[in-house]
Amino acid sequence: MNQITDAETRDFIPVRIAVLTVSDTRGLDQDRSGDTLVKRLEAAGHVLAARDIVRDDRAAIADKLRAWSLDPEIDVVISTGGTGLTGRDVSVEAHRDVYEKEIDAFGTVFALVSFQKIGTSAVQSRATGGVANGTYLFALPGSTGACKDAWDEILAPQLDYRHPPCNFVEIFSRLDEHKRRK
Repeated sequence: MNQITDAETRDFIPVRIAVLTVSDTRGLDQDRSGDTLVKRLEAAGHVLAARDIVRDDRAAIADKLRAWSLDPEIDVVISTGGTGLTGRDVSVEAHRDVYEKEIDAFGTVFALVSFQKIGTSAVQSRATGGVANGTYLFALPGSTGACKDAWDEILAPQLDYRHPPCNFVEIFSRLDEHKRRK
C-alpha cells in the first residue's frame, strides 16, 4: 500500500530572505558569496527581500540585523563573512548581540557538513544561527563553498515547508508567541 505523507501534499511557501555581506573590501559587484546565496534562494523559489554590504564592525552588523529582524517583509537574514578567528571577524558576536534564542545545532550541523568537504579546517568556522523578533538569522563564512554547503545541505531543506519531519517554515508563526502572551 502506498501512503502519502502530509509533507507530500503540502504546497511550497516562498520565504522572504535578506542577504547581508560583511566586508571592508568588497562591493556588490565583487560579492561572489552574496551572489551565490541570491542565485540559490531564487532558484529554490524564495524571494530576495533585501541585500546589503556592511563593514566588519560589530555595532554596524548588529544594527542591520536588528533593523531587518523588525522588518515585516523579511523572514530570514543570511549573512556571509566575518565568522573566522581573526580580530576583524565579529559577525558571530554581532549576531549573538541580537539573538533572543540561538539555534545551537546550526553551527554543529554546519561543522559536520564542512568536515565532509574540507576536513579539519572546518574547526576555523564559527557559523551560527538564531532567532530575533520572529526572524531567523544565520551567519555563514565568506567563502562561496561554505555558502553553497550551508544553503544546499541545511538551509534549503529547512526553509522548505514540505521538508519532513519538521522545518523552520512551519513554526514561523510561533517564533514570537512569547511576546503575545498576557
